[in-house]
Amino acid sequence: MQSAEQLVLELSNPDLRENALLELSKKRELFQDLAPLLWNSFGTIAALLQEIVSIYPVLSPPNLTPAQSNRVCNALALLQVATFIVQKILLDDVGLDYICTTAERFFAVGRVLGNMVGALAEQPSSRLLKHIIRCYLRLSDNPRACDALRSGLPDMLRDTTFSTCLREDLTTRRWLQQLINNVNGARVALQAGGFDHMLMN
Repeated sequence: MQSAEQLVLELSNPDLRENALLELSKKRELFQDLAPLLWNSFGTIAALLQEIVSIYPVLSPPNLTPAQSNRVCNALALLQVATFIVQKILLDDVGLDYICTTAERFFAVGRVLGNMVGALAEQPSSRLLKHIIRCYLRLSDNPRACDALRSGLPDMLRDTTFSTCLREDLTTRRWLQQLINNVNGARVALQAGGFDHMLMN
C-alpha cells in the first residue's frame, strides 16, 4: 500500500492526481494525521480546490460526467477538515452574515455542502455528516437562507438515507430534526429580500 505521504505528493501532479484522490479518499480513515498532512503540504489544498472549481462550468447546464463527479467527490471528501472550518465560520455571527449577504456566496456554500451530501450517500462518514448538518442548521438561522433551503436542502437529508449513519448520534439527529423544522416552517416570501430576487437582478 502506498504511504499517505506519497499519495499526498501525487496530488500536485495532474497526471497522478486522479488515482491519488481515489486512494486517499477510500483509505482516509486508515491514514492517521491525514488532515494536517493535507493542510501543511505545499500546493495540496490548491490542487483540491482546483478539482472542485474545475467542475463549475459543467454544472449549468448539467454536463458532469461520472468520472468528473467521482473526482470532485473524492476531493470534497478530503476537505472534511475544511467542513469543520466552514462550520466554525458559520457559528460566528459575522461569518454567517458574510456568507448570507449575497446570493452568490450562499449558493456557492450550498452547492459544496450539497455535493458532499451526495458523496456521503456513497461513502458514509458520520463525523463529516455531523459537520454538514450543523452547517445547514446554522444557515437556517438566517431568514433568507432558511427560505432558500426550502427548495435547496438535499432530499437525502429529508428521507431515510442516513438513518443508519445517525442511529447512535442523538445530538446530530436532533440537529437534523431542528433543521427540517426550521426549513419547513420558513415563511419568508421570496420577494425583495430573497436570494432568488437577488439572482435575477
